[in-house]
Amino acid sequence: MPRAPRFMPWLLLLLLSLPHTQAAFPQDPLPLLTSDLQGTSPLSWFRGLEDDAVVAELGLDFQRFLTLNRTLLVAARDHVFSFDLQAQEEGEGLVPNKYLTWRSQDVENCAVRGKLTDECYNYIRVLVPWDSQTLLACGTNSFSPVCRSYGISSLQQEGEELSGQARCPFDTAQSNVAVFAEGSLYSATAADFQASDAVVYRSLGSQPPLRSAKYDSKWLREPHFIHAFEHGDHVYFFFREVSVEDARLGRVQFSRVARVCKRDMGGSPRALDRHWTSFLKLRLNCSVPGDSAFYFDVLQALTGPVDLFGRSALFGVFTTQTNSIPGSAVCAFYLDDIERGFEGKFKEQRSLDGPWTPVSEDRVPSPRPGSCAGVGVAALFPSSRDLPDDVLTFIKAHPLLDPAVPPATRQPLLTLTSRALLTQVAVDGAAGPYGNTTVLFLGSNDGTVLKVLPPGGQPGGREPILLEEIDAYSPSRCSGKRAAHTARRVIGLELDTEGHRLFVAFSGCIIYLPLSRCARHGACRRRGAGADAFQGKPGQAVEQFSGLVAPPGRVSHLRNPANTSSPRLGTLILCRDGKRKEEFEWENQGWRVQKGRERGVQTADRRREEPAVGIVCAGGCLPPKALVFFEANLPFLKNQVLLSETSTRSSPEEMLPHQIPPRTSALGPRFALSA
Repeated sequence: MPRAPRFMPWLLLLLLSLPHTQAAFPQDPLPLLTSDLQGTSPLSWFRGLEDDAVVAELGLDFQRFLTLNRTLLVAARDHVFSFDLQAQEEGEGLVPNKYLTWRSQDVENCAVRGKLTDECYNYIRVLVPWDSQTLLACGTNSFSPVCRSYGISSLQQEGEELSGQARCPFDTAQSNVAVFAEGSLYSATAADFQASDAVVYRSLGSQPPLRSAKYDSKWLREPHFIHAFEHGDHVYFFFREVSVEDARLGRVQFSRVARVCKRDMGGSPRALDRHWTSFLKLRLNCSVPGDSAFYFDVLQALTGPVDLFGRSALFGVFTTQTNSIPGSAVCAFYLDDIERGFEGKFKEQRSLDGPWTPVSEDRVPSPRPGSCAGVGVAALFPSSRDLPDDVLTFIKAHPLLDPAVPPATRQPLLTLTSRALLTQVAVDGAAGPYGNTTVLFLGSNDGTVLKVLPPGGQPGGREPILLEEIDAYSPSRCSGKRAAHTARRVIGLELDTEGHRLFVAFSGCIIYLPLSRCARHGACRRRGAGADAFQGKPGQAVEQFSGLVAPPGRVSHLRNPANTSSPRLGTLILCRDGKRKEEFEWENQGWRVQKGRERGVQTADRRREEPAVGIVCAGGCLPPKALVFFEANLPFLKNQVLLSETSTRSSPEEMLPHQIPPRTSALGPRFALSA
C-alpha cells in the first residue's frame, strides 16, 4: 500500500461542513510525547543471519509472529527463528536460541514461470501449532507451496512434506490465515497460481475436507484475509473484500466476518457436496455516526479476543477507501454482538441491477440455513448431509446477512486523519498497577508506533489519549532492496506483557521496544510476573495508567475529569528505591501529600472504581517541593493538568499557575518540551 499523503486541511473542512451531520468529526489527539529512536542506544533488533548473503540485499523478509509460552517464533524468508523471551536482554541484539532453514528446491521452475529471482524463495506464510508438541509450517516454495511439521522444542522436521495448496498462498502478495481447531486445519487463501480461486478450506483432520463455493462472488470476491480463530461451535474468519452490495459504485471494499461450523460435514450429492453448508458472512461497521456516516471500510489488522468492560471484544484497525480522504480508525467489536449478527436477516439481489434487500422470513426454509446440524434449531438432523435440499440450495445463494455488526462504542475508539495510515494493532487489556487499564499499540505505514489510551481504557476516561508517538524505523538496520515506502511499513506487532515489551516487525527487520521506554529514561521493571505495577529506582518516575516514563525536560500531563471538586480525583506516586514512598491525593482542588505506604495502598484500593490519574515527573522522580501542578488554559488541553519542574516552593499546595518557571511557558501544540 502506498504511503498515505498528508491530509489536506480543506478536505477536512469540506467533510465537517457536510449538512445534516449529527456528530462532529473527531479531531486527532495530540501526542503527549514524541520519540525518535535514531541514534539512540541501546536498541534491540534482529535482521537475520549474519552469514546469509541474501540478508544484506533483502533484509529479513519478515512474514509471521507466533508466541508459545515464553518462546517467540518468527517466520521469514527460508527460515523460522526461535527466541527465548526469558533470555533476551534489553540493549542487546535479538539473538535466536535456535532456527530452522528451509530453502526452496523449485527455483528453476519458478524462473520458467516468469517470476523474478527475488520472488523465488521459500517465504514461510503459515506457522501454527498443530498440537502441544508440533508446529505446522507452510512456505511458498517458489510458487509451489508445501507444508511440513516440526517439533516445537527442537525445530526438527517430523514426517513427510504435504501439499500446501489451499493452505498456503503461492506468493507473498496473496493473503492467508490458518488455525487448528479440534485437530483440523482451517485455512483461507488463494488456491491457485493466478489467485483467482479464493477459498476457505478445512483439511488434515478426521473430518472430510470442505471448501467454499468456487468462483462464486456471493461467497468471496477478491478477499484479503486478516485473522481467524475458533470460538464455541464455529471458526471465524475476518477479511476485507470487494463488495457485491455496492457494485454500482465501483470497486468498494467492505470488511467482513464469516464463520463455519466445526461439525459441518458438507452437503448432499444434490447440493453443496464437499462444500460448506454453514458458511455465512456479515459486514463490520466502523464509522463516525451521523445522518451522513463516515465509514472506515477497509480492515487492516485485528486482535484476538480481549476483555473490554467485562465482555470479550476484538480490536481492529480500519482505513478509508483508497480513492477517499485518507484516514484510519480503531474500532472494537463485542464477540457476543458478532454472534447475534449471525441471527440476522438474509440479503439478496432479486434482479441484476436491483438493490440488495432483506429476504422476508416466510421465504426462509427450516431449519434456518447456516445452522450447525445436530444442535439448536437443526438438532433433528444428525449431520449436515441430512439437511433438506431447499436449505442447502438457499444457503448457497444467500451467504450474506444483514445488518452489519455495530462497534462496541458509539463511534471509533480513535480516528486519525492527519497522520500516516494505521496498519497493525496490539492491545494490553490488563495494563496499569491494578490490571484494569486498556492500552493500544498501533503501527503505521510510515514506521511510527502509537501508544494510545482509548476511551474507557481507564476508569472515567471519555476521550482517547495519545500517550506516545515513536519513530521506530531504523534505516541503517532495516533497509534493503524494498521500496522505501514499503520498507517503513509496520507489518507486525507482538506484545510480550510478561516481559513488558513490544516487538515491531518491518519487512527488513524486527525491533523491540520496552513498554515503559526505560532504556531512554532510566531503569524500571515489573514488580513480578503477577503484578501490574511498575517499580523504579532513584531518579525515575512512574506514570500510573501506562508505565510511560518521560525523559528529563519533557512535560507530560494528567487526566483531570471535569468534576474537579471530587475529594479523591486521583493519586500521584513518587518512587524511591523501588518502593512507593509518598502519594498525593487531589483534595479541594489541591494536591495533598499522603505519607506512608499503608495509607497509600488503602487509598489505591478505594480508588479502583474512580477516575484514574497518571504521573510523569519532568526531570525524574523528585521530592514534593520540586513538582508544580497547574490548570492548562489552552483549548485543546481542556480538563488537563500539567506538570513542570521548580524548586521555589516547599509543597504542591503552594505552587500556583503564575509561578510557572519561564522555560515552561513556551509550551507548544505538540505538548512536549526539549531540555
